[in-house]
Amino acid sequence: MDFKNISYLQNGTVRQRQAYTTLKELNLFEDLSIYKPLLTGTIPIGIDLPESDLDIICHVSNHQAFAGLVTRLYENYAGYSLKQSVHTGMETTVACFRTDSFEVEIFAQNIPTDRQHAYQHMLIEHNILLKKGNDFKAEIIRLKASGMKTEPAFARLLGLPDDPYQALLDYWPPLD
Repeated sequence: MDFKNISYLQNGTVRQRQAYTTLKELNLFEDLSIYKPLLTGTIPIGIDLPESDLDIICHVSNHQAFAGLVTRLYENYAGYSLKQSVHTGMETTVACFRTDSFEVEIFAQNIPTDRQHAYQHMLIEHNILLKKGNDFKAEIIRLKASGMKTEPAFARLLGLPDDPYQALLDYWPPLD
C-alpha cells in the first residue's frame, strides 16, 4: 500500500472516502506540499472510530514560516489553535481545527515525514493487521472503543513490554 499518495482513500471505507473528500476540499496536500505532508493514524489503516481525527504530519525546519502559513490557511475554521513546544526533544508545531466532518491535527517537526514516529507506527500497524487478520483488527477496534489509545492496544494484544510506543517501533521493521 502506498500511503504517500492519498488516492487510495477514494476506494476505501465510507470514512476513508469522506477523509479524501475533506482533504481535497481543504487543498491541504497541495497548500502544504513543500512540507511533504502525510496522512497518518487510524483512518488510513481502517481502525478508526467515528470520532477519529485526520492526523497530518509535516517536515518543517522553519517553524515560524510554517505557523504563519498554517494560520493563514486554517484560522477561520472552527476551533483553530496553534501550539509550538518541544516534543521528544524537538521543536514542534501543532495546529488543530474542525471541518464539518473531521477534527484535523497538523503535527510538524524537523524530521522527514516518512521517518516520523506517527508514520512508522502506521506502517507497522498496517503490516501487523495484514498478518493477524480480521479478528485481531476487530479486537483493536474494540479496545480503542473502550478508551485505549492505538499503540497501547497493539502492545497489549501482542504482549509487548514497557513503553508501547517504542515497543511497537522495535517490533517490526517498517516497510516503505
